[in-house]
Amino acid sequence: MNNEIKYKQFEEKSNQAELGGGQARVEKQHAAGRLTARERIDLLVDADTFVEFDKFVIHHSTNFGMEKTKFMGDGVVSGYGKIDGRIVYLYAQDFTVFGGSLSRTNANKIIKVSKLAMKNGAPIIGLNDSGGARIQEGVQSLAGYADIFWLNTKSSGVVPQISAILGPCAGGAVYSPALTDFIFMVKDTSYMFVTGPDVVKSVTNEEVTKKELGGAVTHNTKSGVAHFMNEDDESSIMAIRELMAFLPSNNMDDAPRIPNNDPIDRTDEKLNSLVPADPNKPYDIKELIESVVDNHYFYEVQEHYAQNIVIGYGRMDGRTVGFVANQPAFYAGVLDIDSSIKSARFVRFCDAFNIPLVVFEDVPGFLPGTVQEYGGIIKHGAKLLYAFAEATVPKITLITRKAYGGAYCVMNSKQIGADVNMAYPGAEIAVMGAAGAVNILYRNIEGEELTKTVNEYTDAFANPYKAAEMGYIDEIIMPSETRIKLIQALEMTANKSEQNPPKKHGNIPL
Repeated sequence: MNNEIKYKQFEEKSNQAELGGGQARVEKQHAAGRLTARERIDLLVDADTFVEFDKFVIHHSTNFGMEKTKFMGDGVVSGYGKIDGRIVYLYAQDFTVFGGSLSRTNANKIIKVSKLAMKNGAPIIGLNDSGGARIQEGVQSLAGYADIFWLNTKSSGVVPQISAILGPCAGGAVYSPALTDFIFMVKDTSYMFVTGPDVVKSVTNEEVTKKELGGAVTHNTKSGVAHFMNEDDESSIMAIRELMAFLPSNNMDDAPRIPNNDPIDRTDEKLNSLVPADPNKPYDIKELIESVVDNHYFYEVQEHYAQNIVIGYGRMDGRTVGFVANQPAFYAGVLDIDSSIKSARFVRFCDAFNIPLVVFEDVPGFLPGTVQEYGGIIKHGAKLLYAFAEATVPKITLITRKAYGGAYCVMNSKQIGADVNMAYPGAEIAVMGAAGAVNILYRNIEGEELTKTVNEYTDAFANPYKAAEMGYIDEIIMPSETRIKLIQALEMTANKSEQNPPKKHGNIPL
């Protein structure tokens, strides 16, 4: 056989492998409003940078007549490419081959790129579109899942792990995405659940659709399992590229710094009137974040979940910064179970990957009530406290209005390790609000005397000066100067070096 024939044979096999489950199944995937695995990869990585591994791998199952049906690649496309010129490893499940179900051999493909990502210090991105474990392989496919979960855990905090749910993701398949750092979902075509609607009905008699049980809206608003929701495959993949621009490649790197054309000393007079004089009036904390970040560009994370706290990324003089901010526009910015969990995980991710933290604090306390107490607000609130106290990256806090009670301590106070604490002149730092405090201190007063005492307490404590006298607040600043003050604090702490005591790991209150 001469070389020409060999090369032709190779081209034919390569083209066949790229067809996946065949043209008919590709068309069916398109009809369902979903792209194929290879189309998704082409969108995700820079043009002509994808290098594929294991293109000709096939399964080795002989049960249930499986030996008669084999597809090259076996239902997953894996390899590496570049996003904005930086290496990423990736795999994309191919729903046109056995419904993207996981076999032992395609688990091995995912394991191979995951190990390479760890070894070479680069992110791993999984594009999930799978019916779950391949039933014909039984425990072999389950073992494949468990091997992937083990690697997810070992990679955690070492390289960024991103999951996109671009179709079904059921049963054991949900746990790999759950172990990763960020989950993207598509509004109408993706869903994830441990047990599907049929099983739910047979066990609990609940009637529920796939979408209600585990659709993108459910996981972005109710469960908090997912972090992002997009309209279609294309916008979801573009959002992944956007996120990657903020993140370092691994835990030993810093996030890429981009040239900044936004003046660092830019002031914003509108901020002087953003926080209302009336302490009970709401305002949108995102206006503050968007005012101070470079080019007003804020990339929000978990926008639709626990909206009483805002988390996300922006840049300050070209450097990535993680923002955590109470949101007075929702439940007065109170801390509850969901907001504590949401922000604690974000803080720990930023700390693992050397991303400085800026905290905007306006918190009246923790949400009271039996629902919160029975749900474990004590341990869940402690997660956020633990996360801030454990974090060794630069930590800057700005109190914009209220900082009351235990919530003051939790929101990155000086005492749990904040490097720079600032406050606006109208900030209130106290154990509780004036009316509540006076009712406890003077139970029997009323009328004019009560009003006078409340006013006296307000004058004494509803300001940042007591805390500043004690050194708990480093600087009181004008709101209009927030941007330059934050950038200066971040510059000052840029070379911060701090280590926690040597230990295997702490025991965060889970």
